[in-house]
Amino acid sequence: MKTIVTIEGMSCGHCAMRVKSAIEAVSGVSSAVVDVTEGKAVVEGEGLDANMLRGAVVKAGYSVVSVLP
Repeated sequence: MKTIVTIEGMSCGHCAMRVKSAIEAVSGVSSAVVDVTEGKAVVEGEGLDANMLRGAVVKAGYSVVSVLP
C-alpha cells in the first residue's frame, strides 16, 4: 500500500531526514521517501493509519496538508 503525505515547513535535507525517521517509526510503515522540493513523502507499508502518519509528522515539527492513498 502506498500513501502520499503532503508536508509544509521542510526546507533542507535535515528536515527530510527528520520526517523520514518519524514516519518510518510508525507501525506498518516499511519505507518512506521524502522529497523536500515537492514537500511530499511517499510511504509504503501495510495497514497504514493516516492519523498516525499525520501525528508523526506533526510531532517532528512540520505541518501536514494531506494524507492520500
